[in-house]
Amino acid sequence: MTRPEQSVDPVQTQQFRQLIAQRKQGHPVAHLTGQRGFWTLDLQVTPATLIPRPDTELLVELTLSKLKSGMSIADLGTGSGAIALALASERQDVQVIATDISAQALITAKLNAFQNQLQQVSFIRGQWLAAFAARSLDLIVSNPPYIEDTDPHLGQGDLRFEPRTALASGADGLDDLRVIVSQAAQVLRPGGWLLTEHGYLQSAAVQALFASSGFIEISAHQDFGGRDRVVMAQLPL
Repeated sequence: MTRPEQSVDPVQTQQFRQLIAQRKQGHPVAHLTGQRGFWTLDLQVTPATLIPRPDTELLVELTLSKLKSGMSIADLGTGSGAIALALASERQDVQVIATDISAQALITAKLNAFQNQLQQVSFIRGQWLAAFAARSLDLIVSNPPYIEDTDPHLGQGDLRFEPRTALASGADGLDDLRVIVSQAAQVLRPGGWLLTEHGYLQSAAVQALFASSGFIEISAHQDFGGRDRVVMAQLPL
């Protein structure tokens, strides 16, 4: 014990035992503590949101490299708000809009914005880019669902306790990415950028989706483990 002079009451003892039991069942530590660090932020996470992963910080780094003052950018499927809030924490001179279809996820994201004093971020409930007018954004970033529906990993580890709608996307894992890329080609302004995370075996397929929707300057980027993780491309001027 770190404080031997401090007694533990029965309620605290029971709560501690419950946490141990949940961890033995495989519940993610982030769900048990309700916290997860991402970028320079401390974020609250719940079972209604995806737990932010370090690899997604690559998406933040690449997005920051494309930002210019006054840009309007959207983070699609924001979950806990990790990407949107990380961007807003670094650039106060851009407009950041975060979207999610989940009302519970947006509650968590808004709370994280408040606790990190990043209330300049706007939040919209909606499916991907359905709420945006044509040619209204300069940059779109997303870590969408990209796991195949039948992937056995969905029943293993932390994934068992995260929202399936934030993880799985059809037979090949690309259903949501198809929608995002197609819609982005209509919503981005000429010269705008689209950046998406994907599975490490999906880079070629995602690049093909970008190309088929008219994007140029298509590039693939690797995560900290050297695996393909992000595709980035530009809409022609």
